[in-house]
Amino acid sequence: MISSLRPASLALVAGLLAGPVAAAPCSDTGANYESWKPQMAQEAAAVGVGQRGIAALMGTSYSSRTIAADRNQKSFKYSLDKFMQVRGSEMIVKQGRARKAKSPDLYAALERRYGVPAGVLLAIHGMETGFGNFMGDTNVVSAIATLAYDCRRSDFFTPHLLAALVLVDRGSISTASVGAKHGEIGHTQFLPGNALTYGVDGNGDGRVDLTNLTDALASTANFLAAKGWQPGLGYQPGEPNFAVIREWNAASVYQQAIAIMGQRIDR
Repeated sequence: MISSLRPASLALVAGLLAGPVAAAPCSDTGANYESWKPQMAQEAAAVGVGQRGIAALMGTSYSSRTIAADRNQKSFKYSLDKFMQVRGSEMIVKQGRARKAKSPDLYAALERRYGVPAGVLLAIHGMETGFGNFMGDTNVVSAIATLAYDCRRSDFFTPHLLAALVLVDRGSISTASVGAKHGEIGHTQFLPGNALTYGVDGNGDGRVDLTNLTDALASTANFLAAKGWQPGLGYQPGEPNFAVIREWNAASVYQQAIAIMGQRIDR
């Protein structure tokens, strides 16, 4: 059984992501972070974040590692060939084919339900976390809070911070949860707002856990389907579903790499 968010949850998420919702002032340094937190907490409470979420926000610390990573995303500036070499495309294709062969029923079920072929899901899984081998080492709530506080992309990350606090309220993540440097969660690295909106219970255990492989793959397929994936149509540049891959990541080299690796995995 694969279940998705209740309509009320979807309405809440839509409100959180409509942004900008917070008036707490951003900053280009960590100097004012501690005074920012109670102001942000007031804004979070005003949109319905509960006590656990507020406590999680107040317990965060400014993440210098997150800011350093945000300022240093060099790989997206590489040529396509260099990007694929650096990101290990040959190994991703090899392991992707092996994983598809090992669990054909899982990928077939996902394609029947969402229309997304195995190759695309496996390419994303391999690209994002090396098939779950490294899902991050940074505190999720602190990372997202730091990016919401930082002026560079505060409007973008503030709704994701609020979503992360809702996830804490619901027990989907905790104050100890770790993810990528920008607060992405799980096998395929969902930002918290996307986790709330598109996360599904793929293994039927009653909760959405993106560190669980089946939940993560089902959620990824659900995201792509919701963004307009057309079953049976192509996903190379110029084909209908390539525009959907663009919804997953804004970097053109990333988009092209996923399309190429996905096609090679599915051959």
